[in-house]
Amino acid sequence: MSRLKGKIALVTGAARGIGQAVAEMFVAQGARVIVSDINNQEGKIVARSLGENAEYISLDVGVESDWEKVSEHILNAYGQLDILVNNAGITGFFETSGPHDPENLDLESWHKVHQTNLDGVALGCKYAIALMKKSNAASIVNISSRSGIVGIPGAAAYASSKAAVRNHSKSVALYCAEQSYKIRCNSIHPGAILTPMWDAMLGDGEARIEAIKTVAADVPLQTMGEPDDVAYAAVYLASDESKYITGIELNIDGGILAGSSAAPTR
Repeated sequence: MSRLKGKIALVTGAARGIGQAVAEMFVAQGARVIVSDINNQEGKIVARSLGENAEYISLDVGVESDWEKVSEHILNAYGQLDILVNNAGITGFFETSGPHDPENLDLESWHKVHQTNLDGVALGCKYAIALMKKSNAASIVNISSRSGIVGIPGAAAYASSKAAVRNHSKSVALYCAEQSYKIRCNSIHPGAILTPMWDAMLGDGEARIEAIKTVAADVPLQTMGEPDDVAYAAVYLASDESKYITGIELNIDGGILAGSSAAPTR
């Protein structure tokens, strides 16, 4: 359990869901983890639960001054950063007034989604690169989405922002290679992962159970994924095991993007 031993990691949006799972697995693999989020109470609880190898810091990823403060803290406390997981993201359904379809989209809502999902990743990469120059083997892992590869008519802003994350990850990967920085950058594309982001769509009680069954029926592997499924991928891309991998996109979706979201016939 030491695949990340001695590495300093920052995980955004780590108060719950995929970010929390990544933070937990990173600590289990020997990393020192900085848990960050805007949900301060939940984030502090997560950090405390992880023990002495974790701390919490408030970070709104779409605000550059927040990144400046976090970067200063990391530099003063640790001298460098080895791993960044840009996980924080929103659909816009809860956080904005919408609507989010291409014909009727609300521009303010569109900008809000992109500020968090895209600006947050771009700023994360910007400040991470500066902090990672002293590392012998650094890794940026950007959490995109299945929605960054296919269109989502009812969530155009979310899909657009995640597609941009997919492409920006490649630009960062090539830039760092061009500059001879020992920094890799890759993107992960989760699909049908059972996280709190799905709560509004799934409902409660028996309705929730049936809704999960309906979603799972369209997944080739016939089940929704778990946050740990994404966390395992993040550990691999963050570790030295993936030292020759940069600029890739790794799909964690039960086979949806293999060509069809329909379950295989038997």
